[in-house]
Amino acid sequence: MQTVQASKRVLVTGGAGFLGSHLCDRLVAAGHDVLCVDNFFTGSRRNVEHLLDSKNFELMRHDVTFPLYVEVDEIYNLACPASPIHYQHDPVQTTKTSVHGAINMLGLAKRLRGKILQASTSEVYGDPEVHPQPESYWGKVNPIGLRSCYDEGKRCAETLFFDYHRQHKLRIKVVRIFNTYGPRMHPNDGRVVSNFIVQALRGEDITIYGDGQQTRSFCYFEDLLEGMVRMMDTRDDFTGPVNIGDPHEFSMLELAERVIALTGARSKLVFKPLPSDDPKQRQPDITLARQELGGWQPQVPLEQGLARTIAYFDQLLSR
Repeated sequence: MQTVQASKRVLVTGGAGFLGSHLCDRLVAAGHDVLCVDNFFTGSRRNVEHLLDSKNFELMRHDVTFPLYVEVDEIYNLACPASPIHYQHDPVQTTKTSVHGAINMLGLAKRLRGKILQASTSEVYGDPEVHPQPESYWGKVNPIGLRSCYDEGKRCAETLFFDYHRQHKLRIKVVRIFNTYGPRMHPNDGRVVSNFIVQALRGEDITIYGDGQQTRSFCYFEDLLEGMVRMMDTRDDFTGPVNIGDPHEFSMLELAERVIALTGARSKLVFKPLPSDDPKQRQPDITLARQELGGWQPQVPLEQGLARTIAYFDQLLSR
């Protein structure tokens, strides 16, 4: 006899963003009551408007830097701009979102005695001297650079999560997300996958920063969310942090060539100086995820994920 999972009341902060909206889709489809909270700085109502008629879904405009008083069982804390263009637009607010947002959501979870997951980032490793990056690596981060508002904000949020766990016995989960891509990415977010695809579809030259040899590991959003949901459902004594990402590594030149091939574009490559503190390598060690998340590992290869993402942007740009 198959067991039916009990319905939960779930809060998703940053729920109208790229990843948050897909997470809301998944949780609603699973029969949970979902409260999506977003201040719409980078998120979009369009990403969740198809859910508005669902009796299991509620949308609230709210900034997590202010306290929130709701009744839920679980919290996924995804609120924070994740692309350099957006998080550098107002760096003080970015730090506030990570730090004050964490304090407010942790306080809510403490009051409710609920479980809370923090969407942290591979940026906590900075420009790493260890490759690939295991969770035990403490990172090499510039605390006063242009990216510091995001990097250090997320590092401080992790500190707060673990202090609430130690001091208040709060049930926490921390995942470190490596480069994730897919439909609903913002076309102007400055991230490399959306940049390359949008430039190729518009017939523009593709901009590569540095010599193009710097590497990233790209995880399709469906695989990322599978890991995140599995993490939320792990036993209470497993807090993480745990890396969630695709361990296959690609240079920026390789990515550009694949996008050009898949779009059929005639774009040329244009090289510009590497931005300040831009990591030269980024690759997750997912040994812990495989062990603790039921053998989790990414299933969608880059070519397939890129093709789906290109189809999304092609439709978006032709509107």
